[in-house]
Amino acid sequence: MTFRHSIIAIVLTSLVGCAANDSANFATQASDNRTQTIEKLIKTVNESTVSHAGVQHTTNANVLLTDLVCVPALNTYLEAALNHSPSLQQSIIALKIAYAQQGVTSASRLPSVSAGFDAQNAEDSDESYSADVTVSWELDIWQKLADSSAAATKDIAATQASLDAATNLLAANIMRGWLEISVNQQLLDIEQRRLAILAQNETLVLERYQAGLGSLEELDNAKTSTASTRATVVQYQESVAQSKRSLMLLAGQWQPESEMPALDVVSEFPHVINPLDAVPVQNMAGRPDLQQAFFNIEAEALRTDAAYKAMLPSFSLSASLTDIAQTPSEALLTNPLWSVLGQMSAPLFQGGELKSQAEIAQLTTEQSFWAYQETLLTAVNEVENTIGQESALTLQQSHLDDAFLSAQRSIVSYQQKYRQGLVDILDLLTVQQQAFDIEAQLTNTTYQRLLNRIELGLALGLGVSA
Repeated sequence: MTFRHSIIAIVLTSLVGCAANDSANFATQASDNRTQTIEKLIKTVNESTVSHAGVQHTTNANVLLTDLVCVPALNTYLEAALNHSPSLQQSIIALKIAYAQQGVTSASRLPSVSAGFDAQNAEDSDESYSADVTVSWELDIWQKLADSSAAATKDIAATQASLDAATNLLAANIMRGWLEISVNQQLLDIEQRRLAILAQNETLVLERYQAGLGSLEELDNAKTSTASTRATVVQYQESVAQSKRSLMLLAGQWQPESEMPALDVVSEFPHVINPLDAVPVQNMAGRPDLQQAFFNIEAEALRTDAAYKAMLPSFSLSASLTDIAQTPSEALLTNPLWSVLGQMSAPLFQGGELKSQAEIAQLTTEQSFWAYQETLLTAVNEVENTIGQESALTLQQSHLDDAFLSAQRSIVSYQQKYRQGLVDILDLLTVQQQAFDIEAQLTNTTYQRLLNRIELGLALGLGVSA
């Protein structure tokens, strides 16, 4: 019988070893895939950079996500958001829960101590009292409890990565909110200047009509353009107000505190650096979502090892002190009896429950591996898209600059021709509207380019200082 149990133990140990190797392979394969993918991405980005700019970008791994936007007043709102954002506070509490859970798991590796006191009084017998103190400890020979504790530690690391991702996203949203206020304010300024020009045109047309030099249709067209632009001005005024309220919401506040600067964003975009000019693409390996997915693989691999080791025999020791007396005071271990027990137990038949649990754990590890692969592909796609957008938006911005200069020259030419009676008011209104439309399009394109740089910083894995 002893020989048979030894054979069973050897077979189970071999199964555990195979499971451990398979689980470790998932983590190793994920790490290798990440390294190879990032190396290919670096090569692609460098070739693209050389072909577009002729030089490669410098590297500085110390650049943070919050360094992309150079606005001192913005730091106050970033600090307020990191301290008061309800969503971020929930992520912080989730991390504390993970620490507490790790404490629960680690406690199983330590001896447990229990004490009891019992009083018995039966008919036709004397009262008796008993007290006992028992110490028990499961010997972790197969490192099953150690694997479970290590898995909980990996859960902490994954939760910390999730918190980092939430922090980075919150900081990015604060910067986006600041840019949104700026673009809406600039678009409002454009519409107000458009309205001023249209109002002047309406006055001029009215004077010409009263002098008998213009038609009623020209006057109606001028009034239509003016009224339509007034409606647009009202719309942008509310957009600016909503953008400011949204930024306050991100900061976790309803109204700004007294020490916070007012949201009087200037009608110019802040300088937003291109992350590729300051950081290496290798930083993408520091993306919190990639880290979280990798820690999940390691945690599930450790749980798989523990699940297979649950089929092995377990060993435990227990020691107790017991005392029985006629009075409570005498029963408090004044003359106790001690006993020590060593125990070995092994699961023989549980209907395949342990094996099924081990298989589930193994499949969960594989599932985590493919989740990591999906996250890695998404990360690479985000980097490629944002780099491509930077190039495309730069070209668009250059073309719109040329178009805006041409439109401004056309306005001057048509104004002179209109005074000379060579063109009608519709022609003048058309070129004026075209110039303002191009200016608004240029503003929006610049805004999208700056937003894309923040997206690129997130994609590269830039973080926020602790």
